[in-house]
Amino acid sequence: MSQTIITSFEDLEALIGKELGQSEYHTITQEQINLFADATLDHQWIHTDPEKAKTESPFGDTIAHGYLTISLLPHLWSQIVEVQNLKLQVNYGIESLKFNKPVKVNSKVRLVAKVADAKNLRGTVKATIAVVLEIDGERKPAYEADVVFLYHFNN
Repeated sequence: MSQTIITSFEDLEALIGKELGQSEYHTITQEQINLFADATLDHQWIHTDPEKAKTESPFGDTIAHGYLTISLLPHLWSQIVEVQNLKLQVNYGIESLKFNKPVKVNSKVRLVAKVADAKNLRGTVKATIAVVLEIDGERKPAYEADVVFLYHFNN
């Protein structure tokens, strides 16, 4: 899998409207869900109690926290794009986030990304990336969002 290399505002600007590619699949395990629950203090049974989830959940199994799937963005994004020539990168925001489908334990997910917009704000580049988290074997994605990064490139 080849990464797109971005080294400047001009590189980003040339990619507006273009799909950048997709990450490899990542399997979300119960261990990862439990560790995320520990880190966030969110131990709701729908995430952490497989036995109860099998009998009482409408999904028939535990599901990943929505925020766990969001937290995979940096890892999956780095498989698609390598941003070089940086002084600093800041996660600026997430716009238009919509959770479409829960991610069941042991599902495989991957990120698909395209550049929606890029603006040069007096040396700080504001990049809006349209992302979709696909679930292997499912028609609906886990979520769709516009992720906004601020890039400070070296001159």
